[in-house]
Amino acid sequence: MDLNSASTVVLQVLTQATSQDTAVLKPAEEQLKQWETQPGFYSVLLNIFTNHTLDINVRWLAVLYFKNGIDRYWRRVAPHALSEEEKSTLRAGLITNFNEPVNQIATQIAVLIAKVARLDCPRQWPELIPTLIESVKVQDDLRQHRALLTFYHVTKTLASKRLAADRKLFYDLASGIYNFACSLWNHHTDTFLQQVSSGNEAAVLSSLERTLLSLKVLRKLTVNGFVEPHKNMEVMGFLHGIFDRLKQFLECSRNIGTDNVCRDRLEKTIILFTKVLLDFLDQHPFSFTPLIQRSLEFSVSYVFTEVGEGVTFERFIVQCMNLIKMIVKNYAYKPSKNFEDSSPETLEAHKIKMAFFTYPTLTEICRRLVSHYFLLTEEELTMWEEDPEGFTVEETGGDSWKYSLRPCTEVLFIDIFHEYNQTLTPVLLEMMQTLQGPTNVEDMNALLIKDAVYNAVGLAAYELFDSVDFDQWFKNQLLPELQVIHNRYKPLRRRVIWLIGQWISVKFKSDLRPMLYEAICNLLQDQDLVVRIETATTLKLTVDDFEFRTDQFLPYLETMFTLLFQLLQQVTECDTKMHVLHVLSCVIERVNIQIRPYVGCLVQYLPLLWKQSEEHNMLRCAILTTLIHLVQGLGADSKNLYPFLLPVIQLSTDVSQPPHVYLLEDGLELWLVTLENSPCVTPELLRIFQNMSPLLELSSENLRTCFKIINGYIFLSSTEFLQTYAVGLCQSFCELLKEITTEGQVQVLKVVENALKVNPVLGPQMFQPILPCVFRGIIEGERYPVVMSTYLGVMGRVLLQNTSFFSSLLNEMAHKFNQEMDQLLGNMIEMWVDRMDNITQPERRKLSALALLSLLPSDNSVIQDKFCGIINISVEGLHDVMTEDPETGTYKDCMLMSHLEEPKVTEDEEPPTEQDKRKKMLALKDPVHTVSLQQFIYEKLKAQQELLGEQGFQSLMETVDTEIVTQLQEFLQGF
Repeated sequence: MDLNSASTVVLQVLTQATSQDTAVLKPAEEQLKQWETQPGFYSVLLNIFTNHTLDINVRWLAVLYFKNGIDRYWRRVAPHALSEEEKSTLRAGLITNFNEPVNQIATQIAVLIAKVARLDCPRQWPELIPTLIESVKVQDDLRQHRALLTFYHVTKTLASKRLAADRKLFYDLASGIYNFACSLWNHHTDTFLQQVSSGNEAAVLSSLERTLLSLKVLRKLTVNGFVEPHKNMEVMGFLHGIFDRLKQFLECSRNIGTDNVCRDRLEKTIILFTKVLLDFLDQHPFSFTPLIQRSLEFSVSYVFTEVGEGVTFERFIVQCMNLIKMIVKNYAYKPSKNFEDSSPETLEAHKIKMAFFTYPTLTEICRRLVSHYFLLTEEELTMWEEDPEGFTVEETGGDSWKYSLRPCTEVLFIDIFHEYNQTLTPVLLEMMQTLQGPTNVEDMNALLIKDAVYNAVGLAAYELFDSVDFDQWFKNQLLPELQVIHNRYKPLRRRVIWLIGQWISVKFKSDLRPMLYEAICNLLQDQDLVVRIETATTLKLTVDDFEFRTDQFLPYLETMFTLLFQLLQQVTECDTKMHVLHVLSCVIERVNIQIRPYVGCLVQYLPLLWKQSEEHNMLRCAILTTLIHLVQGLGADSKNLYPFLLPVIQLSTDVSQPPHVYLLEDGLELWLVTLENSPCVTPELLRIFQNMSPLLELSSENLRTCFKIINGYIFLSSTEFLQTYAVGLCQSFCELLKEITTEGQVQVLKVVENALKVNPVLGPQMFQPILPCVFRGIIEGERYPVVMSTYLGVMGRVLLQNTSFFSSLLNEMAHKFNQEMDQLLGNMIEMWVDRMDNITQPERRKLSALALLSLLPSDNSVIQDKFCGIINISVEGLHDVMTEDPETGTYKDCMLMSHLEEPKVTEDEEPPTEQDKRKKMLALKDPVHTVSLQQFIYEKLKAQQELLGEQGFQSLMETVDTEIVTQLQEFLQGF
């Protein structure tokens, strides 16, 4: 591409590519895509985006195309890679002038220079760093800023490389430029501090911007540039100096307004100081040891004393708390139980911590956390009134503890209390003691203090286990407080029910639960929405607890379920609806079939909620979870839900629909429980299986659930299901078996085994394409025991329950192996006997014995030749299944089942599903459970004897080991 002639054409197309008209835009984009691989294209782009007279949008687009080209074509090994000559010209052009007037474009240029540096610096681009260093020294403000911006992005990118050779290069770079970077930062910092009082806002902002950028460079060099940073005087000098600089910057905040760009930049710089310390502590805990004392003194003074008043701000307080927390929790600073096993570095750090965290310091931190930071603020109380659901979501803010003040203070309290609980427990108990009895509703401050102390007692529940008689406190103090219905008492009602939830799994007497359920019923009718939502949370914790007893809960079930449902209808936020749905799900799950009388209203409401939540996939996931528990609770009655339920399953498990990304896992679980609880198959339920084939192609972590669903259909309606879907399923299975894991193979084979068990006639026909693979696996002695065991289970079913099909299969395999049928049969029996130990399940072991015995009586010389092995397996089977009746002294086959047996279900167990019942009915027809192995052996041997005559039979029996014969005779006594 000739630069002079091409520039005009490329400029014209770039201009068209910025158009809002798609008719102009699309062809331009296509043309640019074709040019991406043309030599000289990126040189043209460089000329365009460095020409400041051109339209900003066109220059912006040119930068983006250049940046994308680096990712695709800069590496030497890339297809259509740029030539070394062009890359050399481009590198030189990129750092000729740092004078880009537009901030956004300047940032993009800095980023693309860093991308090239990642690939070429320092080997192919040794001049980059020296050029940047020279450029940040110039007096021209714009050039200096742009060079510094580029210096930062290059440093950041090089610091992120992780290969050992790259790390070594960065270490060399850091040690070479660290002194300069420190000088640069100190210079810009001093300039800023001098200008703050001048009142020239533009000059202050300009120098502050340079201070921030140079500090960003230093952060990367300090944290990532040294193997043992504590051995470098400049590094440690910079880190020790941070605390004085922080004080200077915090004091500057008094002279800068609260609502302007300067203030924003100042706070960012202050936060960046703390990030340097936090990153350094995280990456180099032992190098940080000399900084522990100063860090703790600084953070505690600004956060927990009057020093910070008027200068601190929320994000800074959060960062200081995170610094304290990281020092307190750092495993590198915790000695082993046996002190002598600890490293000197650990003991040194531990000693500094212990010297700092004295009783007065810990007491002050604890009291200030509770009495100052735990107090509900005016803003929070206003939000409670104006947006109660927003307040609830804000309070439970997930992983926001690192960035938000309230969660951060609570996490710090938990960590410090855990680390120093012996010191702090008496302090918190004393605070509790002063708050006994009711609090005057007119004294809002006293109510908020009590709320804060109760918060602390809840957070420290596990640590206070031995120190608080919670049962007495619940009866005498907390329960009466829940009954105070004054509006000003609502923060305490909410806090008390939350507090009980924290203690439920720690220490709460089972006998007190009915009193708690009574209180929960009352609070779910509270005038305040926040109180009701918190009560629902505590109810979830209560029913989730391992000491939960259904009999205690049932008297309150109807009331609670009705009130929870009303709450679900009342709340409007997606997060709150999800939360209440989870509570309902937990209740349904725990009481199971006892829920049936009360779910009518919920069943009617869920379709409406599903429709309303079309744009909220996470809420739909919560609905799916609720439906799973609902179906389990309703059992066979869940069939009434099918008009709503089946379309939901259809959508959730259809991989062609975008929502499946969110809904698939829960959708599959719902599909499975629907099948397990279905009393009979319906055309609609059968039709959903069309979704399965693409799911099997995914081969995802949901494959196990998919196999369970397939088995569910086989147990539910094998004939209809197999006739409709077996051909396609067989194709999917054949594809899966080529690439699936051993465990996956077993899952596929279990489906085939179940089909043969449920439908001995249709099953082998439908899965005929897979059976040769099974036969081959047995003959060739499959090396994985679990796979071999399943092969033998499948073949055992065919041999025992469909003799004619087995004969045709044997004939087919004889052709494939080019062997006589008898010879192949003999090889199979021999391998079966040899690998019998691979089978561990008693049912399959008995099946093997029955299957091989079914070959008798026979005058076939091959079968007679293997007679000894068949008898050995049969006696092994007898040892597995026969139990001695102590009263009669006779043996009985323990696997035999009769219609009379009913499973006994205890209160804690889930009642049997419809599928459990189907499996029971199937077992009553299964030879493994209906045929006595003892009698079967006797009948087969008697028939063999009749076939061969006494002498012939005796000759056959003489091939069996005498000890085996003796054992066989003992088992067959009485026949």
